[in-house]
Amino acid sequence: MHIPDGFLSPQTYLPAWGAAALAWGWAARGLDRRLDETLVPRLAMLTALAYALGLIMLPLPGGTSGHALGVAALALLFGVRLAFLAYSGVLLLQALLFGAGGITALAINALALGLVGAAVAVGLHRLLARCGETAAVAIAAFVSLQVSALLVALVLGLQPTLARAPDGSPLFFPLGPEITVPAVLLPHLLIGIGEAALTVFVWRYARRKGWLGQ
Repeated sequence: MHIPDGFLSPQTYLPAWGAAALAWGWAARGLDRRLDETLVPRLAMLTALAYALGLIMLPLPGGTSGHALGVAALALLFGVRLAFLAYSGVLLLQALLFGAGGITALAINALALGLVGAAVAVGLHRLLARCGETAAVAIAAFVSLQVSALLVALVLGLQPTLARAPDGSPLFFPLGPEITVPAVLLPHLLIGIGEAALTVFVWRYARRKGWLGQ
């Protein structure tokens, strides 16, 4: 659900870059101590999966795109920090190589999809742990995607209010939240089912391989 360049006002993306810079600094602290010869290949494999998922995009009328993320799987296996950094790298490569998303919008995309998506997945999984492993993983992945989609929709929908020409016309994205929220969220309800199923599959694979708890 990348936001492309030209859709966000400077009032939106400049503060987002500041917030993202702080978040990236926080996520990178102690990175050298967490990465080792066993974790790096696993992280690279799941990051590559997230990269591939992000290229299978369904154009949406809300000015963005719909696709599975893979962020929940990254977060549940490697934690919020590594998931955020890995998915930020995914977004950067997709923007540079394929024009999926944008450089000015990179910070917003990274915060909404990578950081918030990862944090929601981990938090919900811990909260629902007593409900059973499969249910906790599936719900965490589904809700994580919906929250990220909602944030993207709201950011887009606020643009007509944040930046207007003297005649009152929107300078950037022209549609309000009454359009962007249903346009982005409704397709992601279906996509979220696929995201949940994929995350459960990855989780079970990781459990069979003995990756959990390492």
